[in-house]
Amino acid sequence: MENVLLIVHLILALCLIGVVLLQRSEGGGLGMGSGGGGGTGVMSGRAAASAMGKLTWVFAIAFICTSILLTVMAARNAADSSVLDRLGTPAAEESVPADDGSALLPPPVPSADDTLLPPRAE
Repeated sequence: MENVLLIVHLILALCLIGVVLLQRSEGGGLGMGSGGGGGTGVMSGRAAASAMGKLTWVFAIAFICTSILLTVMAARNAADSSVLDRLGTPAAEESVPADDGSALLPPPVPSADDTLLPPRAE
């Protein structure tokens, strides 16, 4: 169900992008609106603009609804367990062992009492 909703969400996003780019802008940007013909087409420039506006609203509302549904589904799935549970390692076993710092110190220097050489045979 979540995958189907995600695919619908992506298709709605692409449709919304396409409809917004096809609209006629005030500055004459990417709009493919009327070519200045005197209303010879099926829809006039005003009717086409309102139809594209309505289509934009429909896609925008559907996009927001699928966004909310996906968020609710993700929150419901995430409330059951944590990320560490999904990895399969319990959080209690992840404790760091205590280090007394002896691994960072140089080896002790032998004193005069310590003999490094084996005793001489006389």
